[in-house]
Amino acid sequence: MNQQPHQQQINVELGEKESEGIYSNLAIITHSPAEFVIDFTRMLPGVPKTKVYARIIMTPQHAKSLLRALEENIKKYESQFGEIKILGDSKTKPIGFQPVIESDTTSQSK
Repeated sequence: MNQQPHQQQINVELGEKESEGIYSNLAIITHSPAEFVIDFTRMLPGVPKTKVYARIIMTPQHAKSLLRALEENIKKYESQFGEIKILGDSKTKPIGFQPVIESDTTSQSK
């Protein structure tokens, strides 16, 4: 007889405040031999200062599991909606108006 491993079901409670979420466009990651610390913050244009809105502390094993889960979910997302473009990535085409750079070998008008 083959026995299937018993899958444990987890009941997760989501409070009203937490369900609103926190917007973050910057994560600062630090680590020690025992843990990874991820600080979620957001930078606003023209504002040189920010604060940490949420801090997550996890073991290195959980951090690696998070990485794998994110990779899996990003692959699923991109297969459904297309590649996620990252600004500043050398593979990404620039967005917006770009200045024309003239070189000395550019032909000059007569």
